[in-house]
Amino acid sequence: MAFRSRREKLRSILSGPACIHPGSVYDAISIRIADDLGFPLGMFGGSVASLAVLGDPDITLITLTELAEQMRRMSRASALPVLVDADHGYGNALNVRRTVQELETAGAAGLTIEDTLLPAAFGEAKTQLISLEEGVGKMKAALSGRSDPSLVIMGRTGAAAITSLEDAIRRARAYEATGVDALFFTGIKSRAELEAVASATHLPIVLGGAPEELNAPDYLVSQRVRIALQGHAPIAAATQAVHDTLKALREGTPPKALKGLASAELTSRVMREAETKARSADVLGLKK
Repeated sequence: MAFRSRREKLRSILSGPACIHPGSVYDAISIRIADDLGFPLGMFGGSVASLAVLGDPDITLITLTELAEQMRRMSRASALPVLVDADHGYGNALNVRRTVQELETAGAAGLTIEDTLLPAAFGEAKTQLISLEEGVGKMKAALSGRSDPSLVIMGRTGAAAITSLEDAIRRARAYEATGVDALFFTGIKSRAELEAVASATHLPIVLGGAPEELNAPDYLVSQRVRIALQGHAPIAAATQAVHDTLKALREGTPPKALKGLASAELTSRVMREAETKARSADVLGLKK
C-alpha cells in the first residue's frame, strides 16, 4: 500500500524508546514545513480542521467528507505521517466504521476515536460522555473498518476531566481490551493521575495537552507516553500574521514595507519549485 510506510513510522514511534512532540498541521503548506523541519509526525486536530476548512469553532460543524478531503490534500503534499483527530467518528458506531475507511483512503497514518457526546446535547452546557458500552462499540467498529492493518487506531477518552479519573481508567481498560493500538488521554492534570492510568493499562499512551509538571521527557517515557501534544500554535501564529498583514495593507502600508513575510527562498522550498522545474524540463521540454 502507498501509505503503509507512513503508518509503520507511526507504529515505530509508539513502540519506540522516546516521547515525541508532533507538529500541528492543517494544510499543504503547514505539513511541508513540518516535514522540512524534521518533525517525525504531524497532528491534524479537530479544532484546527474546523478553523482551516470552515473558519468555525470546534463544535462539530465540519463533516467527515471535509475532514477526509483536507487529509487527502496533505497526503498529496507530503509523506509526513499524520495522526488525525476523528472526534466521535461523525455518528454512531456504523459511522465510525465509515470514518476509518475514509481517513485510511485519504492517507492518514492513524486516527483517534473519542467517547465524547458530540454534537452537544440540547440544553446541556457541560461536556458529556457516551456510555462505556457505546464507546466499546465504537472502538470495535473502528477496528473492523480498517483494511490496512498498519493503520493506527487510538481509543480516546476525556473522562479524567469530565467524570472522574476512575471512570477514565475503566474506559481505557475496556477500549484496550477491544484491540486498539494506543490510548489517548485528555484532561490528565498531575503526575499522580498519569501514573494511575499508566499502571492500570498496558498500551502506549498519548497525552492531549498536559500541565508543565508533565513535560519532562524522561518521566513521560517512564509512564509509556510516546506522543505528547503541544497544542496548535502554528495556526494561531498564521492567523495573527494574516491579520497583521491585511491590517497594515488596509491602513496604507506599501507592500514592500511589510514585515515578517516569507522569503522567496522559503516560498520556493515550500511549493517545491525546484522539483517542479526539473519535472517540467523532463516532460515539457522546458529549459532548466
